[in-house]
Amino acid sequence: MNECREKLEGIIDEICEANHLPKPRTYRKIARRDYLNIARKKKKSGKQIRKAIGKQLNYIRRDLGYIDAFMEQGYTLRAKQVDLLGTLRKLYEQQLYMHTSRTHKVQDRIVSISQPFIRPIVRGKAKNPVEFGAKLDMGITNGYARIEKISFDAYNESECLIVAVERYKERMGVYPERVLADKIYRNRTNLSYCKELGIRLSGPSLGRPKKDQKIDKKQEYSDNCDRVEVERGFSLAKRKFGLRLIRTRLEETSLCVIALFILTMNLSKVSLRIFLTFIQWMGSPRIEPLMKP
Repeated sequence: MNECREKLEGIIDEICEANHLPKPRTYRKIARRDYLNIARKKKKSGKQIRKAIGKQLNYIRRDLGYIDAFMEQGYTLRAKQVDLLGTLRKLYEQQLYMHTSRTHKVQDRIVSISQPFIRPIVRGKAKNPVEFGAKLDMGITNGYARIEKISFDAYNESECLIVAVERYKERMGVYPERVLADKIYRNRTNLSYCKELGIRLSGPSLGRPKKDQKIDKKQEYSDNCDRVEVERGFSLAKRKFGLRLIRTRLEETSLCVIALFILTMNLSKVSLRIFLTFIQWMGSPRIEPLMKP
């Protein structure tokens, strides 16, 4: 909220300086003092936080009114300022809705002014229950990674399975014999789809357990061992290829950088296989040349 107010004050200052207009009263010093009073407190009650948010909303509403008045008078903004103003206005509307409705949830919530496309994604992990950034679905075929779906918005992973299988059919010409996936992919739609095509989807079946558990456990253990390669791919991309060190600001560049990380990981595997093939060739018995010196 404080950053939003400061951005609006910067737009007002630039309009006034460019057109030689007197600056309107924005109460920026009082607003800054109100923000620091709540930010410096170690323990904040819900009532204090709500009161501070209400004050900042009033300051932002006043600044937006000034900018709208300038635009009605014919003063224009730069293209970047227009995009920034749209983000700030949407942020104000979201915060006002949550403040008046006494809720902490809103659709497509903006958590970063510089990156308004980023959304909070609830992961349910003990260390990081909420994560920010792109959500990525990755598949492994013959040891090489492929991005099946990537988005900055939260989505249900189970919806990607049918699309991924059809893409495999387009690339290879045949459907896969088995699909190794998490339990979240084993819904009725995906199970019926795989059953119609004769594809075995890993994981326990829905409903009560069967009597022949020994065969199922052996198969489940084998599938889990093979499925580890997907989890290893995520870990390898984060630790060795910089997937967790993305510093780009734009949505397009962020998606491009993620794709380049996955491409680099595949190229490293290709180079490793070529190197191992060369080592095996060097260690194999040589064929005598036809012509001796």
